[in-house]
Amino acid sequence: MITVSRTTRLAPARAGAADAVRELLTRHAAASRAEPGCLQFDAHQGIDNPDEFALVERYESPAAFAEHRRTPHFRRNVETELVGLLTARSWTVFGPALRRRPLTCSPSAIEIDLDS
Repeated sequence: MITVSRTTRLAPARAGAADAVRELLTRHAAASRAEPGCLQFDAHQGIDNPDEFALVERYESPAAFAEHRRTPHFRRNVETELVGLLTARSWTVFGPALRRRPLTCSPSAIEIDLDS
């Protein structure tokens, strides 16, 4: 499983485009969630800066993420419509940090077993 964290910012010249981006992301999230390898797709809008959006996506595998990027809805929604509204777009891909044993937390210590 992989997790993809994305952050996007609207272009200043596109003031008032936040509503259009929110609608586009709503449509895109619904199509993405229907993909067989997509486990989660959530869009968030900045509270302090409503021209900033963040996406949190989880896929079964790197191959499922690659397939997501080849879908017609990704090409239309992201590569054609969304990109023109943004000044910046970045993403980070994460894999699981804990493979076998869950994180153990106590008031005095946190243990992470990375060797198991």
